[in-house]
Formats: sequence, structure tokens, C-alpha cells
Amino acid sequence: MAERETGQQLVRQTVEAFGKVDVLASNAGICPFHAFLDMPADVLESTVAVNLNGAFYVTQAAAQQMKAQGTGGAIVATSSISALVGGGMQTHYTPTKAGVHSLMQSCAVALGPYGIRCNSVMPGTIATNLNAEDLADEAKKAYFEKRIPLGRLGRPEDVAECVVFLASDRARYVTGAALLVDGGLFVNLQ
Repeated sequence: MAERETGQQLVRQTVEAFGKVDVLASNAGICPFHAFLDMPADVLESTVAVNLNGAFYVTQAAAQQMKAQGTGGAIVATSSISALVGGGMQTHYTPTKAGVHSLMQSCAVALGPYGIRCNSVMPGTIATNLNAEDLADEAKKAYFEKRIPLGRLGRPEDVAECVVFLASDRARYVTGAALLVDGGLFVNLQ
């Protein structure tokens, strides 16, 4: 249960440094692209451990602290557009991101009585280290840029600002929601 211990340790360190926890932005994720039929068990297991188990345990630890503080809080987890669509080289990744989305919905119900709001962001194609190798293929990058109605790949700050909004008092009546941050990619079927 390394993920559980890590979540608890992160919360303890935060309380030691700042005295309390008001917001959790759960953002850990890996996506080692791999074909389905010959996927090694360790690729699946490590992806589930980081993406889903890690999100579960850090959310649980933060929520326990928030409940003990008695002043509510906000939890925002990074899911993915991949929670809503398939990916031939992501059969191990997409279920974890769907799980993170579902986790936030269920936690919104479970933690609402304590004033703890739980939401997720669902980034589309964002230029990060996670997909740098995949997007090094210029043809693939150009394909995505053409499919995205806003005409560009997302930047990390595009997602970060949405996380800040969901964590802020401006979203004080938002819980159980998922915000697509994809430049319109999901809705572009043409």
C-alpha cells in the first residue's frame, strides 16, 4: 500500500508546513503507450497504481484532514478526455482516468455533508512531458491541431487555471462536476 502511505505522508507534510489543508489538486499520472494484446502486467499495474490508486489514497487522506478541520475544502482531480473515449494504445490508461472521474463523483456525494467539494478536470491534448514523445511525431501533432477547434494544443496553464477556478470560492456550489479542458476536441466530430 505504498500509494496509501504516500497520500498520508503528503497530507502530514502539508499540515506541518501550512497548518491545514484547504485544497487538494490531485494530478499524478503516467501513460506509457502500449498495445493491448501484448501488454505486460507491470505496465497495467503501475498505471493503475499511480493514476487510480494514488488519486484514491491522496483524496482519502486529504478528506480525512479536511473533515477533522471542520471547515470543508475543495478537491480537484485530473482525469482526462480519455475517460470518455477509447485509445488503442491506452487500454490501460483510459480506465484509470474514467475511474478518477467516477471517484470524484462518488466523493462529491460522500464528502458533501462535510462541506468538501470534489470535481475533476478532463484535459484534452496538452503539451506536457507525459505526451512529448508521442507529439514529437509532427504529422500526429498537426492532426491534433487541425482537430482542435481552437487550433492549438493545450498548455499546462490552460488546465491549471481551471483547477484554480474549481478550487476557489467562485465554484462554491460546484461539486461532482467534470470540466473538459480540450479546446473543443471532444465535440468536434467532423
